[in-house]
Amino acid sequence: MRKLELCAAAVAAAVILTLAASPALPCSRVLWAPGGKAVVVGRTMDWFEDMKTNLWALPRGIERQGAAGNNSLKWTARYGSIVTAVHDMCSTDGINEQGLAANILWLAESDYGKRDESVPGLALSLWAQYMLDNFSSVDEAVEFIKKIPFQPVTAAMPGLGKKATVHLSMADAAGDSAIIEYTDGSPVIYHNRQYTVMTNSPPFREQLANLKQYKAFGGVRDLPGSGQAADRFVRAASYLASLPKPAGYRENVAFIFSVMRNVSVPYVKQPDPTHPNLSSTLWRTVADLTNRVYYFESTLSPNVVWVRLDRMDLKKGAPVKKLDLVKRRDLAGDVSRKFKETKPFVFAGAE
Repeated sequence: MRKLELCAAAVAAAVILTLAASPALPCSRVLWAPGGKAVVVGRTMDWFEDMKTNLWALPRGIERQGAAGNNSLKWTARYGSIVTAVHDMCSTDGINEQGLAANILWLAESDYGKRDESVPGLALSLWAQYMLDNFSSVDEAVEFIKKIPFQPVTAAMPGLGKKATVHLSMADAAGDSAIIEYTDGSPVIYHNRQYTVMTNSPPFREQLANLKQYKAFGGVRDLPGSGQAADRFVRAASYLASLPKPAGYRENVAFIFSVMRNVSVPYVKQPDPTHPNLSSTLWRTVADLTNRVYYFESTLSPNVVWVRLDRMDLKKGAPVKKLDLVKRRDLAGDVSRKFKETKPFVFAGAE
């Protein structure tokens, strides 16, 4: 049964024990909507190996199928988007021309249920892309998820030796927010503009409960300092609550970058692929949903690059284009005109 959860559960001993025992896996997402300024979403990508990440411009009108075998979802993209693709096989992050952002983060507890071929399937590599292709607002996307059944289907991750387990966040130019998790085969929807922070394990409800233990949120504990997902959640929420109102656009973007950099994980000496929670931050993005600008920062580069969607040709029939960040680590500033026409990448199919 589909569930709609709009408030956090009370802090309980069972939650604390779960937090202590759960593996905390990588990545952080923060939504900031300072009144009268641009709505921005920051995100980090933490992983144990280079993910061969590039930016792609995907125009309207592309026909896609869900790459989930029999009875895969089929659709035609209503909106163009700029996405960050890992290994050129999965859209993990991006923004569409309507100002909707989608982010895929790891969640070890995810359970999408046994494949039911009577329900249309959607490979996880396309989950964020499906939302960007089809919806202009969080509310529109959430209503679809509540009413139209489909099943996310997982596949093995390159280099990891096990199947992907992820959850999805969305935000829009109005400052609305939703987080979608599958932990028992059905979607659990957290839809509220107050849900501004997301990391990884444990599931979101328990993260909200844990937050209440800390001083800034009514508890007695000091701000935690580790790279564990539960600690990053608390720190991100605290930093976000402490941000001053930006005086102008430069501060609007810089302040959210400052939060993302402070919940990033430094490079570790010996990454362990069996424990992605020990992984380093590879890159960060900031999506300006108001002005439709998408920023990207690699940890291995001193420069930030950005794409202005109003300078990109995303109309139906326009070519797919790629910005190669694997070979071009020297890029800086506005790279909207530096994308090159490229054969579309193939999304990874589900097993």
